[in-house]
Amino acid sequence: MTQTSYRVAGLDADVTIRIDRCGIAHIRAETRDDLFFAQGWNAARDRLWQIDLARKRGLGLLAGDFGPGYLEQDRASRLFLYRGAMGPEWAAYAPDAQAICTAFAAGINAHVRDVLAGDLPLPPEFALLGNRPSLWQPEDVVRIRSHSLTRNATSELLRARVMALAGADRGARLDLLRRNLEPPVTPTFADGLDPAILSDRVLRDFLLAVSPVSFSRERLDAGPDEAHLWTQPTALGEIDRIATTEGSNNWVVSGARTASGRPILCLDPHRTHALPSVRYLVHLTMPGFDAIGAGEAMVPGISMGHNGTAAFGLTIYGADQEDIRVYDIHPDDPDLYRHDGGWRRMDTVRETIPLRGHPDRQVTLRFTCHGPVVHQQGGHAFAVQTVWTRPGTAPYMASLSVMRARDRGAYLAALRGWGCPSVNHIYGDTAGDIVWKPSGAEPLRQGHDGLLPVPGDGRYEWQGMAAPEDTPIEVNPTRGFIATANAMNLPEDWQGRIPGHEWLDRSRHDWLNRTLAGNGAVTLQDCAAMQTSCHSDIAMRLADWLRSMPIPQAMQDLLADFSGDLGPDGNAAALIEIWLSRHLGPAIARLEGASDAALALLEPFDHAALAAWVEAQTSLCPAILTSLRAAWADCQRLMGDDPARWSWGAVHRLRLCHPLHRLAPEAWSMADIPRGGSSSSPNYAGYRPGDLGVEMGPSVRMLIDVGEWDNSLFINSPGQSGIPGSAHYTDLLAAWAGGEYRPLLYSSAAIDRATEARIILRATAQGD
Repeated sequence: MTQTSYRVAGLDADVTIRIDRCGIAHIRAETRDDLFFAQGWNAARDRLWQIDLARKRGLGLLAGDFGPGYLEQDRASRLFLYRGAMGPEWAAYAPDAQAICTAFAAGINAHVRDVLAGDLPLPPEFALLGNRPSLWQPEDVVRIRSHSLTRNATSELLRARVMALAGADRGARLDLLRRNLEPPVTPTFADGLDPAILSDRVLRDFLLAVSPVSFSRERLDAGPDEAHLWTQPTALGEIDRIATTEGSNNWVVSGARTASGRPILCLDPHRTHALPSVRYLVHLTMPGFDAIGAGEAMVPGISMGHNGTAAFGLTIYGADQEDIRVYDIHPDDPDLYRHDGGWRRMDTVRETIPLRGHPDRQVTLRFTCHGPVVHQQGGHAFAVQTVWTRPGTAPYMASLSVMRARDRGAYLAALRGWGCPSVNHIYGDTAGDIVWKPSGAEPLRQGHDGLLPVPGDGRYEWQGMAAPEDTPIEVNPTRGFIATANAMNLPEDWQGRIPGHEWLDRSRHDWLNRTLAGNGAVTLQDCAAMQTSCHSDIAMRLADWLRSMPIPQAMQDLLADFSGDLGPDGNAAALIEIWLSRHLGPAIARLEGASDAALALLEPFDHAALAAWVEAQTSLCPAILTSLRAAWADCQRLMGDDPARWSWGAVHRLRLCHPLHRLAPEAWSMADIPRGGSSSSPNYAGYRPGDLGVEMGPSVRMLIDVGEWDNSLFINSPGQSGIPGSAHYTDLLAAWAGGEYRPLLYSSAAIDRATEARIILRATAQGD
């Protein structure tokens, strides 16, 4: 074991950080402020480049470091910063949220100052790019909203464009192939809204604001006259898929249904894969508080894990938190928009954006009463109304209260402040309670259902947010477990408001609930098998249908024993998924009358909707058989003529690339990893139809043994550290890919046995 000490100004007393064999930092402090100071310092120790880049992206400060190629992204990001009063903002999360963020930022800054002074190492990304880390303000932690998962502005625009192209009725039916609606509803355009004005340009600035930062030599070398070239990071449809299919699984099982008699809580949040991981695990300990779990490195506290009495986790819940607003603009003054029977002036904010190598650039940002203006053209303005503009919607910040709740009442009280993202929150404690409580800001809409853009003239206002007591709750259900997976899971007898109509398909949700219902003595090992299962109900349904149809004998032979397992070695899995993701959707859409232009907006398709369409057919029509033959030929082209040698993992692969992969040493990125599963498997592996490359899935997984905490297990991908070349940069990747777990150690004795390095932060007076 190694031991290092640092003298750090800003602490009241010494702090100990024990790093275990898996790279988890176990931080022990004597006071709250010292604890969160040390959390900030440690986040910078392991993830400085990641959090510095995230801060600059969110605040619109990229161009100052990287030049004019980032100017437009900075301008877009600034449109979506929180600009309200800070008093209600801080109060929304916890009574001491401001103090915690102040200490957290101070800890980051202490580390940054030592890096800038040369006393601590500079992460290699800064040396490669020639920039330096910056200091934080406490407000930076909460003002940035654009990394939150909200919905459904992009879907509104796609739906409107499909309906404009195909006609309202046919377009609405076609759009169900892209995004099924639950409960069923028929979208209709607002009176007076001309859908022809809704081009793909409407949300360009919004998509730019929420996109990750890309690096290429061309972008870094761009001059001021080329800034406009770096405004379209990816196609609208692809962004929509990423934004709306990121999900998660979680479940909590009562002690009455576990082999140990103790509750078990499990979680594996799914996000777009990144290097380093979007999640970071940490253990925070002080007198009266002792919590371990995962969060985002740039946010204090933890958002999923346990505190020695209660465990908690989350998945995305389908509340609709965004709308596109369309305005008529005064013909003589583009800053006037029609609202409430008159003309209202936009609020304008003028800001200065630093520009590396060039004079600072002045930009003007415009806002209506609903939100930031993202486009103006042809006598119209377009704004995005999002809950982000409200106090209390910084992502995951309400966890500052949740992570300290030690009984059911305190837990439910803490969730009252949860703003973003909207989540299925689950809970289990040593008293035996298990709870499900959907939480998050839910707009109360007047006169519309949030599925299409609406005029901003005052007829379709939000009437505040739903009260927490008006959303569902489940406490200690008689079935003995709760499982969620982003599906429409409102109770069957629910008579309240509908929070939204866009959910992920039910396949994971139903499989998890069936599996738990069939097991009266659940173990951690059972839960590990569930998290890593590559079973797909959708793939099984499609195979069952095909086997009932007169398909070629070679296909019948391939599918004969297929039971829905999309394991990486499966040859039938490869055929089913390639057919489903590349060929079946276009065939169905064309049968339903989609034009080429509409088809481009529908891709990628909703796989559950395609399966339902197929199952409604009593015969195999020529177009569907042709699509199946095309999938077979696709498999031959990719994997050879012999179906026995095909495998899903040969073409369905994950490559974790460092954000600087176009510029950095090859060793900073990972080699391709064969993956099983799909977006309908518990072991989530969402992929691009074009090259079948895996984009989304779990980074962190946790299995929590409530009450016997040292039995708990975790894995994170690819490792805890974000520093290329460090011992914990990729050390967990092989275990993650193989479905293995590592101990999530909690007791001091267990941590001591697993400690590989000890860091002592020694308090010193300011100015010593």
